[in-house]
Formats: sequence, structure tokens, C-alpha cells
Amino acid sequence: MRRLLASPLLRRALASLAVLVVAVFVIDLLSGYRQGQVASVAYFAVAAGGLTLLIGVNGQLSLGHGAFMAIGAYTTALLLQEGRELPVLVLLVAAVLVTMLVGLVVGIAAARLHGPYVAGATLALAIAVPSLAIHFREALGGEPGLRVPTPDVPQVADDAIFFLTGTDVEPTQWLATISVTCLVLTFFLLRNLSQSRVGRRWRAVRDDPVAAQLAGIDLGRNRVLCFVVSTACAGLAGGLMALVTRIAAPSGFTLTLSLSLLMAVVLGGLGTLTGALLGAVLLTLLPTVVTNLGSSAGLSDLQSAELAPLVLGLTTMVVVLLAPSGLVGSLLRLRARSRVTRPTPSVTSHPTPGGTS
Repeated sequence: MRRLLASPLLRRALASLAVLVVAVFVIDLLSGYRQGQVASVAYFAVAAGGLTLLIGVNGQLSLGHGAFMAIGAYTTALLLQEGRELPVLVLLVAAVLVTMLVGLVVGIAAARLHGPYVAGATLALAIAVPSLAIHFREALGGEPGLRVPTPDVPQVADDAIFFLTGTDVEPTQWLATISVTCLVLTFFLLRNLSQSRVGRRWRAVRDDPVAAQLAGIDLGRNRVLCFVVSTACAGLAGGLMALVTRIAAPSGFTLTLSLSLLMAVVLGGLGTLTGALLGAVLLTLLPTVVTNLGSSAGLSDLQSAELAPLVLGLTTMVVVLLAPSGLVGSLLRLRARSRVTRPTPSVTSHPTPGGTS
């Protein structure tokens, strides 16, 4: 048993399972509105987790992850058109595979680019992809988008959740549970991947490409691989977003979404999954809290809505100035610094018999 618990992989698996079980109980206690917020935080955190892996671990800057979320969302919506009913697992796997295929093509094309050139290429993608839905309006629904019907709760899942909580599962609760499950599974896989040999290669490519190439690491292959993994997370997040919001429309995948994902990564801290989760929570809940506070202070609905982006922008500026590594990243740096500067116990020397000390 000690040898098994000494395995980092097993410890992370047990911790993920415990978090998932607790999340099922907590979701059951929340109202339908709060369950929707939990689902929104979950799919936003999945996309932010893939982006923080790309930027923080591999050093590639992407401004177009909202476009990959759109690909995953439209894949899910198209599979549910004409009254088709498919399991949620099939829908999400299809969204991930299609997005990975597009990410592979884009990653190969951008593998030779560096720094701002990669950012410019993905920025063009973020602007172009939503306009495709308007151009191909017969297939993709145009500006109104495609309606996504709420999937039914599978009987197996209904029985399992009822066994744990003792209550029947509502559609909103089911979607929140699915979203949190995908979040836990994604973070588990990303954590193990970043700590593996592949993750160390990605860091070597980020820190010193010349030294990595001299060590026999294929720069282009590792950049493409990390880009594809990151886009897979975005595709999964897009599929979840389509199921939760029940629509896939170009207005939901504008450049603002890509910049919001980048803002979440910056707020939490580059390269940290906990930071991606914290950034997703802030980006999802802070506007609602600020809007409610503005309404309580006597502001109109329009003024309260305009106050939320202002507070969010000021919060980002304060974090960048006072904690350049992000909230979680700065805490980790302070923790590492305290360990380094911790005084070591002094070693006292004892005199040896017949000699001097």
C-alpha cells in the first residue's frame, strides 16, 4: 500500500476522484442558476487550462482559442440537428477530434513561426472562424446560430447520482456534473502530461530552443503536439458550452472570448492549472457580482452592465502590476523563495580525542 501511495500518478487519481465525488454532492445542493454558473466556470476553466499549458509550458502565444471553442461547439450542434439524439460522450469526443484535426493543420502551418507571428496567425483565425457561420448560413445557421437541444440524462448516470445523493437528476444538474467531470479529467491529464518527459521537452523548447535542438529535441514536432493538445481542450470546452448555453452562434465566439481566456491565464498565472481555474472563476463570476452591486447601489441596468468590464480591466491591471506572475504564480514564487531563504540548522563541531576541534 505504501508503494502504491508513493506513486504520484495514483495520488493524483485518488485526489481527482475525491474532488469529483465531493463536487457531485455540492452540485446537488445548489439551485439551478448556481448549477449553470458552475458549468460555465468548468468549461471556461477547461479552455484556460489548455491555453496555460500552451503559453506557460511551451511558450507559444495564442490569441485564437475562442475560434477552436467555436469549432467544438458547432460540431456538437451539427450532430444534434434534424432531431438526432446522441450520447453526450459521443458528442464531446467528436468535438475534441474535429478540433484536434483543425488544430493539427494550424499547428503545422504555424510551427515555423515564433513569438508575435504565432499570435498574429491565431488572431486572424479568431476573426475569420465566426464569420464562416454567417457566410455558410444555410448549414451553420447564420447570425442566429444553431439551437442545441438539451440531452437526456442516461439511466446509468441517473441511477449512479441518485445512489450518491438520493435525489432525481435534473437536466441542469446533469450538465453541471458533466462539465465538472470533464474539468477534473482534463486537469488530471494535463497535470500528468506536464510532469512527464513530454512536458519536460516542452519546457526545454520554451526556455532555450537552441540548446533543446542540440539535445536532439525536434522543435517543430513538440510545438505542434502541444498546440494540438491545447486545441483539444478548447474543442471540449466549446462542446460543453454549446450544451450548457443550448446554442452555437457566432456572437458567442468573438475575439472577446479569446482575449478573455488569455486574461484568465494572466490573472491566475502562466503554466499553473490552479491559476487557470482561479482565472476562470474570476472571469465568470466577477461581472455578475459587480453588476448586482451596481444595481444595489442605485445604478441603472445599463450602467451596472458597463461597470463590470471596467472593474475587470482594473483588476487585471492591478494583478499585472503587483503580481506579474499571476495570483497563483506569485504565491508559488513566494513559497519557493521562503524555502530557499529558510535558515539551515547550524552544525556544531565536537573536539576529537587528542586533537583540536
